[in-house]
Amino acid sequence: MSEIPGDNQAVAVNPFCAADVVDVLRARGLAELSPQQEAWCERAAFLLGPQVADRAELADLLGLVFEYDAARVLSEVEAHNVMTRYAARDVIRMLARLVLDGGVCTPERFSEMVTALKAELDINGRELFQPLRLALAGRAGEGDLDRVILLIDAAAEAGFAVKRVRERMVEFCSVME
Repeated sequence: MSEIPGDNQAVAVNPFCAADVVDVLRARGLAELSPQQEAWCERAAFLLGPQVADRAELADLLGLVFEYDAARVLSEVEAHNVMTRYAARDVIRMLARLVLDGGVCTPERFSEMVTALKAELDINGRELFQPLRLALAGRAGEGDLDRVILLIDAAAEAGFAVKRVRERMVEFCSVME
């Protein structure tokens, strides 16, 4: 398979690099970064950069990695709209089992969880992804939030103080009515 896009394919341009992510983190109060954290910043720029138009949007998505409060998330109108949709609670229950039974949320593990949810619940699209994103990223949104989810456990492993995917899922379920 060729790495060169065809005539009808768009190439996402990434205007951001690791230094941009480091700048955002420094603005959040992080002074010194370890080599593992610098490598994480490179990955964050790679995953999030093409998804955003400016540094404010980059900072917004990075904020989702570092800040998570399930009670606040579930108190918002967006959460109520998502959680009242068809099968939303089924998605959360099964997602919780998958997250708690599995290990670190890697791209492969995330893909396995999504595949299992699709197969077991026979749903996809926003009915599947919005509850999943709400529970793990703190916002229902679009596919850019899947990239945020992929950065969470990697950030914890790099030594950042973040709530892991497992912790987020437990917190979300504990405050969900």
